[in-house]
Amino acid sequence: MGTILVAYGSKEGQTEKIAGRIAEALAAHGHDARTASVADSDVGEALADADAVLVGSSIHLGAHSKPVYEFVREHRDDIEARPNGFFQVSLSSALDDEDARAEVATYLDEFVEESGWHPERMAAFGGALRYSEYGFLTRMMMKRIAKDATGDTDASRDYEYTDWDEVESFAADFAEFVESTAGTAAGGAAV
Repeated sequence: MGTILVAYGSKEGQTEKIAGRIAEALAAHGHDARTASVADSDVGEALADADAVLVGSSIHLGAHSKPVYEFVREHRDDIEARPNGFFQVSLSSALDDEDARAEVATYLDEFVEESGWHPERMAAFGGALRYSEYGFLTRMMMKRIAKDATGDTDASRDYEYTDWDEVESFAADFAEFVESTAGTAAGGAAV
């Protein structure tokens, strides 16, 4: 089967962790899956060698990763030339209420509009609160955000909200999508 690049922009590491789990799930489906930070100098070369690509971005303070935007803008034609998808990671994605779902949809819409890329597959995953990695000001700000969102304000511990079954389901769906587009003009390179 083909090579799938899982490129990501991660600030505290949860998006990187999710990218790794996606790569493991893709490998379990017979694909050669590789992860790379969009900040890596050779990520463009990794994209050129890939038959399909997923791009993941964390959301901090209501904004996607700037390096992810830069990567997508610089490589949009290459991304669109092969089966592709996007996933975002945020605290809002962990919540199951109407306001949170609307916020998640807004983040996705804003990413599509600002990047100019229309991913063929998209997902949103709950992130994490890594109080142990925050500086004083960030910790205070995240406690305020968490108070309203999850209530998890005990800064002596970290919290993880990622639904790993959902992550693996998305990876399985993407693997099937890649396999279904193998060798087609719309699906890009044969896998």
